[in-house]
Amino acid sequence: MISGQLWQTLTRRVATVLSLIGLIAAVVPSVFADGPTFHRVQLDPVFRSEGVAVGDFNRDGLSDIAAGDVWYAAPHWERHEFRPMLDRAGKPTDKYDGNTGYSNCFASWVYDVNRDGWDDILVVGFPGAPCYWYENPQNQPGHWKQYEIWHSACNETPLFTDLTGDGVPELVLGSQPERQLGFLTVPPPDRCREKWSFHAISEAGDPRQNGTFMYYHGLGVGDVNGDGRLDVMIPHGWHEAPVNRMEGLWRFHPWSLSKHNQGNPLPAANLYAIDLDLDGDHDIVMSSAHHYGVWWFENPGGDYTGVFRYHLIDESFSQSHALWLGDLAGDGIPTIVTGKRYYAHNGKGDPGEDEPVVMVAYRILREPGRPPRFERQEIAAGRDTGVGTQFQVTDVDRDGRLDLVLSNKKGVNLLLQR
Repeated sequence: MISGQLWQTLTRRVATVLSLIGLIAAVVPSVFADGPTFHRVQLDPVFRSEGVAVGDFNRDGLSDIAAGDVWYAAPHWERHEFRPMLDRAGKPTDKYDGNTGYSNCFASWVYDVNRDGWDDILVVGFPGAPCYWYENPQNQPGHWKQYEIWHSACNETPLFTDLTGDGVPELVLGSQPERQLGFLTVPPPDRCREKWSFHAISEAGDPRQNGTFMYYHGLGVGDVNGDGRLDVMIPHGWHEAPVNRMEGLWRFHPWSLSKHNQGNPLPAANLYAIDLDLDGDHDIVMSSAHHYGVWWFENPGGDYTGVFRYHLIDESFSQSHALWLGDLAGDGIPTIVTGKRYYAHNGKGDPGEDEPVVMVAYRILREPGRPPRFERQEIAAGRDTGVGTQFQVTDVDRDGRLDLVLSNKKGVNLLLQR
């Protein structure tokens, strides 16, 4: 027979164990085995860039891929150089050394800038440097003509998205020496070779506080307050879009997306606004650029300012320097996709830099009045690929399923959803 004192001791210990199990369950996402599967196609084993773009560059009806200074023609992925490959010193090179240096492409997109019916390429090179667009020569040989978009592209997560709702994407970034956050608008065809117009949304301020330092970590576009207009988010706060996006500065609302709701926010990559707990207000999703952690921040009061409650989704890998949120499987369930950026600082001591390079998806299950559940799936085809500072999620093979396009120090890779 167990004595009363021993029974109380055992009861307390069991309660402690159950409490710890509950805590672990709240922190570690469950695993879902029935998520989408992918097939890996390696276009190039060479380090070309940290950003990537998808478009039909030769107008054959197939999706091609651009990475750094080259593009790959589908379906066999022949490589074509569209600009000279230069190192950071401006000297010609045939590849970038991922152990000692960086590429000249941290982000890239496709858009028909001159409206001639041919896809052009936009490139944000090293943070803080000028950004350019390259005019498609319409299947003629040689390098593409280069035009400067703007003299400075700051923040390590620039975005090219339709911020203003006019059907044309804008380039959202920080600018120096202006020390202002803002967006660049695509010029009309007759002025497309001129510098783009910069529309500041922030006051000039401390670059490390307002998102305009060239190495600032964290930027997102989303409807934070649910008014139907897209706002601009950084870990220090958000800029509320006015009715007329083109006139004047945007009202700034400070917040601190940090573990303890005070002090400096966590350095991040992409920020997304989504109602995760279905309580009628938008919460924030983001990930750690150079440490461990994928997080969500709960808006407990609905006023979109001040204190957002920190929640950990996963910290099993580090360097998640790019993140995407959307309907990956086509089932209407929002899913986070991210991965490890390999040797972000060239092996100089980043946390977990020599740990396995992974790609991970988290399916978000939501119920009113309950915290969200995150079902974790490691994307097996993404082992030893990971993310760069930007990647693309789009239907490359046009089979109705979203694919993942990656370029980083593990080469250029395509993960086709099956």
